Amino acid sequence: MTTIATWNVNSVKARLGNVLEWVDAALPDVLLLQEIKCEAEAFPRLEFETRGYACLAVGQKSYNGVALLARAPIEDPVTALPGDAEDGQARYVEATVGGIRVASIYLPNGNPVESDKFPYKLAWMDRLRAHVGGRRFDDMPLVLGGDYNVIPEAIDCYDPAAWEGDALFRPESRAKFRALENLGLTDAFRALHAGKGHYTFWDYQRGAWQHDHGIRIDHFLINGRAADRLRECEIDRGPRAREKASDHTPVVLTLED
Repeated sequence: MTTIATWNVNSVKARLGNVLEWVDAALPDVLLLQEIKCEAEAFPRLEFETRGYACLAVGQKSYNGVALLARAPIEDPVTALPGDAEDGQARYVEATVGGIRVASIYLPNGNPVESDKFPYKLAWMDRLRAHVGGRRFDDMPLVLGGDYNVIPEAIDCYDPAAWEGDALFRPESRAKFRALENLGLTDAFRALHAGKGHYTFWDYQRGAWQHDHGIRIDHFLINGRAADRLRECEIDRGPRAREKASDHTPVVLTLED
């Protein structure tokens, strides 16, 4: 079995103790991190390397940032989403690990919708679709994990009315997510779990965690070769209950070897 976890840690330095404790218990083969909020040179790679992980971090000061950690060699890395050479935001890293093509994605939030952030989000999703489309990944399993900042359906939100008009739930965002699925990608969690109540993010405000007012925005989209090997995809709510927790919690994908 190969386990791949994705987690928006909302600052790897601020949450390092929580992250390492979870890693020591869960022992994922691959760990995809988002919103590390540090430059690549400041990423705490020593703490992960001593645990047997190779590290590939793409960061920027104080904002965004993604990382890919693996217990196997990291090969053929891509450290930016193609399609816009002037985009300096650290939101994408991709590599081959153990014969699986894996990417860590921190898709733009897009709020406020009236600003240029929403068109940037939609354009970023178009770039992702263009990159994944075609036949370049047909010969290997492809796993796109991360914080997509998209609530795909009403059942992925505790109260859809509360999110109406938000960039995460706007029809345009949801349509772009479906366009990714229409490439032949599978939402791994939804392939195995139906119904409401499955969330990956709870805001720090208004007692969202205590009242389970969550949304599901952290996803694994996988191609057919990975779907053929899909065994489990689970949300681990435990880390969200800890002190100084990230507002996101890990999602763990398991593929048969």
